[in-house]
Amino acid sequence: MTASPARAQRFREFKMPDVGEGLTEAEILKWYVQPGDTVTDGQVVCEVETAKAAVELPIPYDGVVHELNFGEGVTVDVGTVIISVDTDPGAGPAAAPSAGAPQEAAPAAEEEAEPQGRQAVLVGYGAAPSSTKRRARKPQPAVPTQPESASAALQAELNGRATPTPMITPVPVPAAPAAPVAAATAGRPLAKPPVRKLAKDLGIDLATITPTGPDGIITREDVHAAAAPAAAAAPVGAPVPVAAAPAEPGTVDTAARERRVPVKGVRKATAQAMVASAFTAPHVTEFITVDVTRTMKLVQELKQDPDMAGLRVNPLLLVAKAFLVALRRHPEVNAAWDEAHQEIVYKDYVNLGIAAATPRGLIVPNIKDAGSKTLPQLAADLGELIATAREGKTSPAAMSGGTVTITNVGVFGVDTGTPILNPGESAILAFGAVKLQPWVHKGKVKARQVTTLALSFDHRLIDGELGSKLLADVAAVLERPKRLITWG
Repeated sequence: MTASPARAQRFREFKMPDVGEGLTEAEILKWYVQPGDTVTDGQVVCEVETAKAAVELPIPYDGVVHELNFGEGVTVDVGTVIISVDTDPGAGPAAAPSAGAPQEAAPAAEEEAEPQGRQAVLVGYGAAPSSTKRRARKPQPAVPTQPESASAALQAELNGRATPTPMITPVPVPAAPAAPVAAATAGRPLAKPPVRKLAKDLGIDLATITPTGPDGIITREDVHAAAAPAAAAAPVGAPVPVAAAPAEPGTVDTAARERRVPVKGVRKATAQAMVASAFTAPHVTEFITVDVTRTMKLVQELKQDPDMAGLRVNPLLLVAKAFLVALRRHPEVNAAWDEAHQEIVYKDYVNLGIAAATPRGLIVPNIKDAGSKTLPQLAADLGELIATAREGKTSPAAMSGGTVTITNVGVFGVDTGTPILNPGESAILAFGAVKLQPWVHKGKVKARQVTTLALSFDHRLIDGELGSKLLADVAAVLERPKRLITWG
């Protein structure tokens, strides 16, 4: 029996979309609606976190929320239904198709669509459907629920006809755990690739897990539940566990003072990117200490300038401008290494990344075409970029396409460091803390505002001479900021 077209059109299901560059999963951070709430086309219904950023998802339907399929804090694969909407609530009560139940109109009970090569789609409109399907499960013989009498079975065979199995009163035995659905089918457990990888990483056998997903699919929550230590009370009649032996004097139970947090979201993406960058691009880091007293005075003057009113003016702004001026003098630094084609890609634009620490981890949004902006425009974009990052609202597009980056370690009181390149970029400049230090100025030792800069660059693209010239030019501009005019 198939569902009518009218019924299928009434209840619309919204799937977790691919919100940026082929990501495979996202965590639901917050629901803005609940079942029974009225929603309109384009209304934001939830906020999700991908491996790159937190994104708000709009619903593409008008109607009433019928069901939320996942709670907050749950990680959901792209393409999975997360919410259903009744688009014709005035038609009367009706049971909507559940995301966890087999659909009548499609053979989903035996076949599961596998994700194919995804491409970025508009937020709120789901991922592209797949035509690849999982092999149907093989039917298995029914397992008898009551023990059979051997003599009865032999008699039935001799007589050539079926003989009723005699009723036997079962002997009470300790209750055994319910057999997993996947094991009952005696086939390969059903799970999507990300879930299989999670189970492999945690050392969990999928065949031992009881699936709770649609059509007997093992979900990420099922794997975590199997990996978590059993917290349920022991059944009646079970042996009482023996108390652990007391610790030897002088020993410390460290396990009780440890916390384990799953690596996911921005933290997971950052870790993977840093490992890939560190072991792909040969890093070289150079340092220079510079007197920035004049630059610090200029910062104070710009704060009083009417043309900079309402804008964020700080030392980082002038460091960014100095970096851009130096890149204009050495444009061959602004390049990328194309391993697949064995080519160097020189870029005539600068997308300046600014490393930002957020509650969800380190992200690197970038200012598009930063090299073509005036100082007030650069200040406005920099202020907006930092404010958006701190709110956790940075979009995936704002973090893609960067060419070089600045990391301001000085705000933490750190003098300098050896920063790792953002993947695909050619250089990263670390700006250290500005401190009063004794410095030889005009032949005399005086207290001056001094900082240390560190430049890491990809040695496949940038030779030592070129990297040294770039760093020296940044320092020269910060030492005498009038070079912003003469060199700019």
